[in-house]
Amino acid sequence: MKVLILHQHFNTPYDGGAIRSYYLAKALVEKGVETVVITGSNDKEGIIDVDGISVHYLKVAYSNKFGFFKRGISFLRFVNRAVAEAKTIPSIDLVYAISVPLTVGVAAMRIKRRFGVPFIFEVGDLWPEAPIEMGFIKNPILKNYLIDLERKIYRQAQSVVALSPAIADGVNAVCPRKTIHLVPNMGDTVFYKPEEKDANLERRFGIGNKFVISYIGALGFANGLDHLLDAAKATFDAKLEVKFLICGEGAMRERLSKRIAADKIGNVTLLPFANRDGVRQVMNVTDACFISYLPFKVLETGSPNKYFDGLAAGKMIITNFGGWIREEIENEKLGFSYSNDPEVFVKKLNAFLSNPSLIAEAQGNSRALAVRKYSRNILAEKFCQIILSAIENRNH
Repeated sequence: MKVLILHQHFNTPYDGGAIRSYYLAKALVEKGVETVVITGSNDKEGIIDVDGISVHYLKVAYSNKFGFFKRGISFLRFVNRAVAEAKTIPSIDLVYAISVPLTVGVAAMRIKRRFGVPFIFEVGDLWPEAPIEMGFIKNPILKNYLIDLERKIYRQAQSVVALSPAIADGVNAVCPRKTIHLVPNMGDTVFYKPEEKDANLERRFGIGNKFVISYIGALGFANGLDHLLDAAKATFDAKLEVKFLICGEGAMRERLSKRIAADKIGNVTLLPFANRDGVRQVMNVTDACFISYLPFKVLETGSPNKYFDGLAAGKMIITNFGGWIREEIENEKLGFSYSNDPEVFVKKLNAFLSNPSLIAEAQGNSRALAVRKYSRNILAEKFCQIILSAIENRNH
């Protein structure tokens, strides 16, 4: 059996960034499935074996800092090159196409049409709903084209994998009666685990004896990190013993750096982008993970990677948006949510700081939820069964 994974933003543990697709590919390899990945890269070209995964790197530049038009060019270049690359890979049984961007679905449809290979489409964000709601796509002709394209991809897919219950509902609204599998993002409960803080890391990050809230992930517009700085400033002005670490890369990094300096927010450290080992070091000194998005309904449907890493590491969770994650935080008593009011943030945080047993309870609940529901082993097995069943059905 041979599976081709199409993912323009494929990362490995050695690169850093979101590595869900690496976990999925590795799970297939461990099942004895020949697994090939076609991905884009800013600096790599050619075929590299990564832990048994044959990764075909196409030199197609992309950055979170690109504007809308430049991103579009990158997406279309990847589609054309990925289809051409797929032609060089014989005997593919199934294509697994991972969005975003939505255009990866175009590549999957072309491969299906040209080579007769069916595909499963993974939806990590509702697109184009997200850029439309956020105001990035205003042209009515382009809007209608992308909405029609989304529907067409769903219809042509053998099935759809949704990363959250809300995304599954969104797909069903666009394409009723489509087979939808729910396979959320996963927590690596082996790599990340509760542990004592390392004194050397505390010194390195300038933590002292403070309660540490970390944001780890993309520093993009949609992440709404000005709200995190508002919360940090409020805790600084209130003289709370709290330290904020922001670790990542993205279009808003320079803006955040300038605002931290201009507003004299003395309890925030902006750290560089880190690979998985670097993230684990930040996690070591962290007490609570902050999961942030702008207050758009469509963003509440997402499945942010660092939520699941935070659960696996046994961290208290704080979020500033609604939707299914807020409900889970409240139902499972993982921490707290607030709606971007800095005074409310300080009040809710203080309730935990003044009662350390509440912090310990939230952290224990996080780890228990990760093990019970989001363990990489559990979800990778579910994914493999979806793939193997699809191939078996095709061969019969």
